[in-house]
Amino acid sequence: MKIERIAFVGLGALGVLYGGYLTEKLGREAVGFVADEGRRARYASRRITSNGRPLDFRLIPAEEKGEAADLVVFAVKAPALEQAMEDAAGQIDGHTVILSLLNGISSEGLLEARFGAKNVVYSVAQGMDAVMQGDALVYTKAGHICVGAPTAEKLPALDAVCELFERTGMPYRREEDILHRIWGKFMLNVGVNQVVMVYEGGYGTIQVSGEPREKMIAAMREVIALANCEGVRLTEDDLNEYLDLLAPLWPEGMPSMRQDGLAKRKSEVELFAGTVRRMAKKHNLAVPVNDWLYETVKRMEAEY
Repeated sequence: MKIERIAFVGLGALGVLYGGYLTEKLGREAVGFVADEGRRARYASRRITSNGRPLDFRLIPAEEKGEAADLVVFAVKAPALEQAMEDAAGQIDGHTVILSLLNGISSEGLLEARFGAKNVVYSVAQGMDAVMQGDALVYTKAGHICVGAPTAEKLPALDAVCELFERTGMPYRREEDILHRIWGKFMLNVGVNQVVMVYEGGYGTIQVSGEPREKMIAAMREVIALANCEGVRLTEDDLNEYLDLLAPLWPEGMPSMRQDGLAKRKSEVELFAGTVRRMAKKHNLAVPVNDWLYETVKRMEAEY
């Protein structure tokens, strides 16, 4: 199978970053963004740019039930996934490959439950410092997408995604153990996203020695312990790999949780500390740093 028609769901930082890249490589007719009537009206009036370059996106009506896409990429936040699946349903049939760029460790399972497991390729995006400032995407590091197949039935879909990325020059890595990579990125998000929000800074907050960096590392170590309880072997080597990944990011950049805090929006704390706390209870595992982060973020949100 060759991927020719691509539909993205979500025009946030990752959707604009990677959807914009594929649009430039394949053309406007090959790549579109699914949106309901209300979002189409809002998107039509926006002038979205990527590092100053204007981007011209094709919008696909969510109610459209025409020819299905070869690839559907979900690039929304976790609370929006349920509606995103409904909006994208008309673009998906038995041949459509599905890719999730959502944070956390649960989106692939939700997509499999809704659309079937065979064509859901597991993935994680990492290494980018992209920030949406209004309608402007700003970044110094585009990062890369890690993809993999935890079961053999997914290999044809994975091969199709890798062929697309090779053909377009998309920065990517094919992972032998994608579950290990997904848990590693979850560990990173649990530490970085929450700590930067709580301490109200940017990546520079956790790139230097001090209390925020210590909290971040402690929160990440709680995920290492949890992952090991779940049968995923995360280690201090993985933690150090991600600390190295953080080092070159733009210090003024910030993760989406910090952007949520600045905009007085509800954050993904349930996806991060909330998930850690719920899963830790199964194993009688103490997670005091994530308890503190969860309670602190909830208090901040209550004051909006």
